[in-house]
Amino acid sequence: MHDVIASASPWVRRFAPLIPKDGVVLDLACGSGRHSELLASMGYQVLAVDQDIEAVEALGNPFITPKRFHLEEVEWPLIGSEFSAIVVTNYLYRPHLDELPKMLGKEGVLIYETFAVGNGDFGRPSNPNFLLNPGELLAFASRHGLYVAAYEDIYVDQPKPAMVQRLCAVKGEPKQRIPLQFQG
Repeated sequence: MHDVIASASPWVRRFAPLIPKDGVVLDLACGSGRHSELLASMGYQVLAVDQDIEAVEALGNPFITPKRFHLEEVEWPLIGSEFSAIVVTNYLYRPHLDELPKMLGKEGVLIYETFAVGNGDFGRPSNPNFLLNPGELLAFASRHGLYVAAYEDIYVDQPKPAMVQRLCAVKGEPKQRIPLQFQG
C-alpha cells in the first residue's frame, strides 16, 4: 500500500487537501490505483474507474469502489453522476472532456494532469489525439466557468522526461481564496 501511495503524482498530492470532505471522489482512468489509495488514506470515499481494475481490486481498500467501464464509449456511463472531486492523470479523451465540469458538485475540485504537445520528443504518447494543445486546459476551465487555482504547461523530468499540462480548478467560488499559480 505505501509503495502505491508513494508513486502518487506530486500535483495530486499538492491539491488533494482542497477537496471537500463530503461526497465521493472520482479517480478517472485510475490505472494501478495510486491516486485512489492516496485519497482513501486521506479519508475520502473514492470511485476508481478504468477498463482494467484488477490492481485496484487487489488493494482491498474499503474506501475505494472499483468500477470497470470502457471510458471511450459513445454513451458514457458516468453522465448524471456527481462528485466532490475528479482526479485525472495521464489520460485524455476529448469527446467526454466537457462532461467533467457537469459532474462536479458545488465547490467540487478538478485535478487534471496529462501529456502535452511536444511529449513525442521524449517518447509515448506522441499521437496528437492524446496530447493537450498549448493552453488547452486553461481554455477548457474558462469555457466552463471554473475557478483556476493553479495551472502549469511545462517540461518535467520526473518520473520520466515529458511535456505536461496540469490544472487544479474549482467549480464555483471557493470558500477560501486560493492563491492563483501559473507556470509555463
